[in-house]
Amino acid sequence: MNKKIGALALGLLLLAGCSAPAQDDAQAQQEQQEQQAQQPVEDKVAGAGEMSEVEQVVEEGMVPIGGDKVQDGSYAVVVDSSSAMFQITDCTLTVQGGEMTAEMTMGGTGYRYVYMGTGEQAAAADEGDYIPFVEAADGTHHFTVPVEALDQGIDCAAFSDRKEKWYARTLLFRADSLPVTAFAPGIVTTPDSLALADGTYQVEVTLAGGSGRASVASPATLTVQDGAVQLTVVWSSPNYDYMKVDGVRYDTTIEDGHSVCTIPVSCFDWAMPVVADTVAMSQPHEIDYTLRLDAASITPAA
Repeated sequence: MNKKIGALALGLLLLAGCSAPAQDDAQAQQEQQEQQAQQPVEDKVAGAGEMSEVEQVVEEGMVPIGGDKVQDGSYAVVVDSSSAMFQITDCTLTVQGGEMTAEMTMGGTGYRYVYMGTGEQAAAADEGDYIPFVEAADGTHHFTVPVEALDQGIDCAAFSDRKEKWYARTLLFRADSLPVTAFAPGIVTTPDSLALADGTYQVEVTLAGGSGRASVASPATLTVQDGAVQLTVVWSSPNYDYMKVDGVRYDTTIEDGHSVCTIPVSCFDWAMPVVADTVAMSQPHEIDYTLRLDAASITPAA
């Protein structure tokens, strides 16, 4: 009987010894959370001296576009971040009934939560309001966030695992990265909406993208025939052998030392994506550009 009592007592002691570390860990974690909750808000938010260089993401002339102006569906969208430390490598925008959400694929794994607001708002919010990451099969971290509007700076605080602080970011979901067909009628100026008569016109053109060294002649020639609008692009060099619009290839010709290409026009006053292949490098290389045609500048060619 005494042996049984002794064995039982020894078992209880061993069980207590095993459970104590687990209880200690849970208690320490709870104490840490309580201490963090008691910290002043300013201690939970990274100061200006702890931040990397902040970039302005909202461009002059941008007008916010709400979800009610975008057709329901899912679209690849480009997201500009105010910090190189908060890199978004891929993003899918989903629109349903005027509400927009975005699934952002992060370039790193250093953030535990995001909060759609300022760093101070995040630090004062309940943990239940934080948006945790979801880890994909390839190890990348994804955050799904609400999007108030395209072409509008949106506050997004990110909680650093290593620093245990909130870092303030500004995100911009670019409307011009969506296809023209994604928008409700009247949002994007289309050739049909201009109702140009058949003929030849001049239009101011702005090129963006690439290294910034290339340019195109402006004004450029615009040709309208049977409702189809085409633009003649004259490059600053003879090093482009073709362009692509919506995946369709259009070959260039060399005229007076310039690559010249005629392409269809899908929109005005909007960044129209194009691809141009350069042979100036050791191997041919396709480069992404955008062309913006100013509808107000259209004048009949002399």
